[in-house]
Amino acid sequence: MKNKRINIALLGGGYSGEYQVSLRSMETIYTELSKNTAYTLHKLIINKDGWFHIDEENNYSVIDKNDFSITLNQEKIHFDLVFIIIHGSPGEDGKLQSYFELLEIPFTTCNSISSALTFNKFYCNQVVKNANIVGVANSVTLNKSQAYSLGAIMEELQLPVFVKPNESGSSLGISKVNKPEELLNAIDYAFKEDDLVIIEEFIEGLELTMGAYIYNNEIVTLPATEIIPKNEFFDFEAKYTPGVTNEITPARISDDLHLRLSNITQGIYKVLNCSGIVRMDYIYNQSEDKIYFLEVNTVPGQSKESLIPQQVKAAGLSLEEFYSNIVEEAIKINKII
Repeated sequence: MKNKRINIALLGGGYSGEYQVSLRSMETIYTELSKNTAYTLHKLIINKDGWFHIDEENNYSVIDKNDFSITLNQEKIHFDLVFIIIHGSPGEDGKLQSYFELLEIPFTTCNSISSALTFNKFYCNQVVKNANIVGVANSVTLNKSQAYSLGAIMEELQLPVFVKPNESGSSLGISKVNKPEELLNAIDYAFKEDDLVIIEEFIEGLELTMGAYIYNNEIVTLPATEIIPKNEFFDFEAKYTPGVTNEITPARISDDLHLRLSNITQGIYKVLNCSGIVRMDYIYNQSEDKIYFLEVNTVPGQSKESLIPQQVKAAGLSLEEFYSNIVEEAIKINKII
């Protein structure tokens, strides 16, 4: 590796409402990894108009999808590694992972099966629940193509509840329902994002989130963040608008609780067969002294407003060192020379 610069594709964009968030994340990683002279970085984006390479003058050239290559100055360039930074589809749901697996091009995220599983909130919750390492809230699922009864939902769940799309990121399409008459509009809102909707009981407590990644074959957890949204819950606006949420890193929790959270995060990381940078979201119910799992993000945001960069700094690492560690681990695992 020391005799060869590693060609890395930084892949951002996507088809979801998180497109601009992805581009900001890509800029953060590009800025930090550019400091490492072992890598040659290329910015690539996917959007509904196509797949493109962007040069330093902001000129666009088309990516050859047959082998995921680009041609610059009449030279065909292949990539040793793809750093996937697409939040939502197709970068977080297994589609791109399947594509790169077929082409045998290494990438930094979970594999296609784990990505598809974790992006599907209902299936992910069932796997985590069966692992018996953390609490999971009671829930029901609705399919857009099938009739449902509001009365039957209310018999199974207690208000308040969260209504959310089964496959969506950054809290898009999510509503908190406090009254029965609010439920139908919340379901319709969620169905705009996905054909499968989850209705989940609200758990009172402290919202916590913790990042994790593999380094030197060990699952490393980052300092937890305490989330205190000024909105009713940690929605899209709260996540990406400065000043809308108080995010305290490290979280103001006991060492014992932090250790429990770390152990649970490592356990879920293993159970879901995760790779790369992952963030787990939780609720800690103080009266029960119980931690509840909310969801897992397999391509968490890396913009300056994002939680992982906050946790990395709290861990005493520079972002350059952190992203280099992610790349080095992928190089080692995939035996990139």
